[in-house]
Amino acid sequence: MSAQIVAKIIAFVLYLGFMVYIGLRSAKKNNSSMDFFLGGRKVGPWITALSAEASDSSAWLLMGLPGLCYLGGVKETFWTAVGLIVGTYLNWLFVAKPLRKCTISFGDSITIPEFFTNRFKDKTHLLTIISVFFIVLFFTIYTASGFVACAKLFNSVFGLKYHIGLVIGLVVILSYTILGGYLAVCTTDFIQGALIFVAFVFSAVIAVVSLGGPAEAMAKVSDFSVRAVNGQFGAEMAKKFIDNKSFSAMSVISALAWGLGYFGMPHIIIRFMGIRSNAEIKTARRVGTVWMVIAYIGTFIIGSLGTVYLAGGDLANPLMILSGGAEETVFSATMQQMYPAFIAGLFLCAILAASMSTADSQLLSASSAVSLDIYKGLINKDADEKTVMNVSRITVLVIAAIAFVLSLNPASSIFGLVSYAWAGFGSTFGPLVILALFWRGMTNKGAIAGLIAGGVTVVLWHNLKGGIFNVYEILPGFIACLVFAVAVSLLDRNKNPEMLAEFDAYKKMED
Repeated sequence: MSAQIVAKIIAFVLYLGFMVYIGLRSAKKNNSSMDFFLGGRKVGPWITALSAEASDSSAWLLMGLPGLCYLGGVKETFWTAVGLIVGTYLNWLFVAKPLRKCTISFGDSITIPEFFTNRFKDKTHLLTIISVFFIVLFFTIYTASGFVACAKLFNSVFGLKYHIGLVIGLVVILSYTILGGYLAVCTTDFIQGALIFVAFVFSAVIAVVSLGGPAEAMAKVSDFSVRAVNGQFGAEMAKKFIDNKSFSAMSVISALAWGLGYFGMPHIIIRFMGIRSNAEIKTARRVGTVWMVIAYIGTFIIGSLGTVYLAGGDLANPLMILSGGAEETVFSATMQQMYPAFIAGLFLCAILAASMSTADSQLLSASSAVSLDIYKGLINKDADEKTVMNVSRITVLVIAAIAFVLSLNPASSIFGLVSYAWAGFGSTFGPLVILALFWRGMTNKGAIAGLIAGGVTVVLWHNLKGGIFNVYEILPGFIACLVFAVAVSLLDRNKNPEMLAEFDAYKKMED
């Protein structure tokens, strides 16, 4: 084993050990399900902001999008980034404060299904059951993308077999999520968000300078693109470059539509519910937005310049060309070329951080839905706090096991898995969250209809190809959910007077 490999192993072990240590420390602070799932609503703005953005920007930020840029997909990456940045800003601006107030007003809800049930006075419990079904379905797919990223990272850095890397990522993520709950997830996400930020800033600057400055770097990237299209680097890469250069108006709309997903992401909007006070939301919004802008700039630079940087500057005799699915490792390959082994190992932990920060948040959100909304809400209403947390931990294990099976295929696309899950959440929960906060006339029947319409549309649209079906499924799914929720609510003449009174009380609440 070489000295370089040993240095990288030390960096990874130190990092992973620290994450588990945080889980053990946080476990001592969990005295109730409110602590375990929402941190007792006592989390500060900086941790809330970086935790939200780190859990949002999973490994697709450091692997999926840079890989797309590497293959000439700069336009798609740009418009997707614009949609996501605008979406997250509007989410913080319009949803964060009302959601925190509304969840407190309606039964001090600590999960999204519980909030919907309390807000719409759904005595049939259909809203809870359908919500939990979609949460578990799409979070399982989303979590699988994090496991795939861990496996590809360990394969790229240490040469470990894909499935061995998969097991290592699974064990570490499970250990601190099961032990520490929300506080552990937020604290580790804060550290991981900071690490991602530093890795992008330093690496982007070094890449630009080493290639002779911005103008020279872009000229070399353009030359690489021409050579790739002409087939110098193989027919497979030529086809991908050509496909990525044809970017229509429909493609722009699909990319921008990613921003709609933020309104319905349970693992992101739950951060709004857990922040210490509404007064601190403005600070969190600014921190989170600045983080995102800089992170996406880093994505463009590393993904685009990585083509030339890894080639060693000599495109006639390139040192390294990534193809055959390896393009999603452009960030890790660049880090290993750019830094000494130990420093590279620490920065490569940023990829692991991105995978872990999303997977842990998703596992916690899904487990809270099952343990609180299904087990305590429907099966055993007298269950004590310890039993509820144990059910949650078992749920984490079960969902992780299913996600593990889904991620067993080494050819799995991180970007593809995230895209599907993102559309699912944005379409099923996004319109309902907005309507729940701002429309007095929304009813439980409308919410149920919207949930089903949004979820079914996404699943069907995802499996249809060609023509209009090439539009990203989040857009038709979001529209279907919104239309059905509003139409059924307007037709429902039996408005619950208690629900209307509570909505009026919520609107009068002070910040």
